[in-house]
Amino acid sequence: MAESVGSAAPAGSGPPHEIQLPARLVSDLRTDHAGETGAVMIYRGILATTRDAAVRSFAQAHLDTEAAHLAAIEQLLAPRHRSRLLPLWRAAGWLTGALPAWAGPRAVYATIEAVETFVDQHYTEQIEAIDRLDAARAQPALQALRAHLHSFRADEIHHRDDAAARLDRHAAPASPVLRLWVWAVGAGSRAAVKICRRV
Repeated sequence: MAESVGSAAPAGSGPPHEIQLPARLVSDLRTDHAGETGAVMIYRGILATTRDAAVRSFAQAHLDTEAAHLAAIEQLLAPRHRSRLLPLWRAAGWLTGALPAWAGPRAVYATIEAVETFVDQHYTEQIEAIDRLDAARAQPALQALRAHLHSFRADEIHHRDDAAARLDRHAAPASPVLRLWVWAVGAGSRAAVKICRRV
């Protein structure tokens, strides 16, 4: 089953263009939109909380990238297909950034490494799903979507590796509380994706 997915058109260029995507890919894009919304809020939460210059520089650079991802997905996914729980994802994202920023740089970098490890896997699964579609090579819309996801994934891997490198420079062993927090971030990300596929 395929669904129309409105890609937003530039102002003054007429009605949104409709492309046909399998229902599975529409639900994937819904999770991507919610995830990038949450990612923007993670970095805003960090910036609202920390005064550490290195953490602020890190967060601002990655916020700019996540905002660009969100803008791109909003060109691909019509408002009617977006999660109805966006206020929840915004609040959860902000807290996921603000709480570790309050605890210190090590907690920030561990959090981002955990989030981006999950996002790398999530985008990889979507790219592989497109590659398994018989029609993928013949449909420019699917190839364009694959290119977007591949670019997003490369950026998220960079974010993960940047966080991991900075974490290595804070060489103290992770506390039980930080390990529990990182586990909760990963579990929460997985749960959010399952919910967003439906709501």
